[in-house]
Amino acid sequence: MSENEKLTEEIIFEAATVVFEEDGLSGARMQNIADRAGINKALLHYYFRTKDHLFEAVFTKLAQKMFMKFTPIFEKNLSLEDKIRFFFREHITFMQQNPKLPGFIINEINHNPQRIKKLLRNVDFRKLWTTIIEQHSEELYKYNITEETLPQIMTTIVSLSVFPFAAKGIIEVAFDNFGIDFDKYTEERKTFAAEFVIKAITK
Repeated sequence: MSENEKLTEEIIFEAATVVFEEDGLSGARMQNIADRAGINKALLHYYFRTKDHLFEAVFTKLAQKMFMKFTPIFEKNLSLEDKIRFFFREHITFMQQNPKLPGFIINEINHNPQRIKKLLRNVDFRKLWTTIIEQHSEELYKYNITEETLPQIMTTIVSLSVFPFAAKGIIEVAFDNFGIDFDKYTEERKTFAAEFVIKAITK
């Protein structure tokens, strides 16, 4: 693939991401994506024959981009507490850069759960699970975290990061009453949420 083709594909990805996030898969139109990308519809179909193929490519790229940020979680030289701080810092930063993504994914899960399951089939969640248990067995024991309670803790951690963006519209309305800036709040949350979880598991 030439540099021009790579650039065109990147422009298409960016345009498609915006349209999919705003309109969902069912509401998105290839013409709208082509218009936002500044290309004609025929060229868009040259790169991606169907809307489904484009959606899968965009979703996969976003997932890869997000999971690539978390490769340090598998490093042995980081403590469990450091990994929790790292997760919140990187994940919330990613959400700040893609604020509509949580709502978009939740909407697609509700409309077509099998599609999302298919797109996530290559994500090895069990590897993350087993890595944490293997690398941090002593810390987990010290914090009284078992294999049975670990799923609760991990989903709680993700929820603390995702929820403000999934419910951004509601939160912003509530914050207006107190003069709280949402962007400032999410920036502070990187530290607050991490320390909240650490205090909870070490208490």
